[in-house]
Amino acid sequence: MLELSWLDLFIQYLEVDRRYSPETIKAYKEDILAFIDFLKSNGGVTSLKAIKLFDVRTYLSHLYEVKYSRNSVSRKISSLRSFYNYLVRNDLVAENPFETVQLKRHNAHLPQFFYEKEMTALFAAAKGDQPLDLRNSALLEVLYATGIRVSECVNLTLTNVDFDLGLMLIHGKGNKDRYVPFGQFAAMALDSYLTDCRTPLMAKYHVEHDYVFVNHYGKKLTATGIEYILNQIIKKSSLTADIHPHMLRHTFATHLLNNGADLRTVQELLGHSSLSTTQIYTHVTTEHLQQDYRKYFPRAK
Repeated sequence: MLELSWLDLFIQYLEVDRRYSPETIKAYKEDILAFIDFLKSNGGVTSLKAIKLFDVRTYLSHLYEVKYSRNSVSRKISSLRSFYNYLVRNDLVAENPFETVQLKRHNAHLPQFFYEKEMTALFAAAKGDQPLDLRNSALLEVLYATGIRVSECVNLTLTNVDFDLGLMLIHGKGNKDRYVPFGQFAAMALDSYLTDCRTPLMAKYHVEHDYVFVNHYGKKLTATGIEYILNQIIKKSSLTADIHPHMLRHTFATHLLNNGADLRTVQELLGHSSLSTTQIYTHVTTEHLQQDYRKYFPRAK
């Protein structure tokens, strides 16, 4: 019988020890359950202890047959590798059958970002006369000024924002904390929002909590709520591009590098554990340089 109780232990480990976001934990659980369902439907294997490299390769073939993208396959294998690493560390299985599985490397897609003129248009579109417009402006300013993830933004608390020093303490992925500075535009937008929107809203609905960003009922804003707000902002703007919250993180990194920041600094600000993760932005800035070269250099064409 396949040991579902081990999955419960692993999920608890992700929640308590690793402090992963609910979205990340949900993805892990879905990936592992999909593998268990595959084993059940194909018969033969009755225990997670019995999984061998042959079973892993069979599952890989199945994933490719049903047309999962390379990124999806990579994520699923990564989830299962982490799951088995946990089982090995806790002496529940002898070895990790996913340890030696290597997928072919593929060309990474360049991250989408906004140019500075486009960001100016977004800031103009976010302005308005209503209290929630103050929240929307502050949200846009903070996401752009800090490059924080959506999960980090929804969990940002008042005690983690130091207006005097211009710093935010961000609780990042994998239980890693970092300090991220923010400038005067974000500070002014935040101050206006907290005074004229958040405080009256929470008083009106008798809500008490420490989270910075709230919805129209004064409750903690969700990741879905942030996506909705950004979509409304871009609809009001003159831009035709799609938007998702991570684009503002990409924009933050790209603008830093384009204006002279070094890669190591950007790595620290983004909270990347590996410099290689940050290096994708060098391709973005190289593309930017090439475009400018072709546009402005008289003998480029």
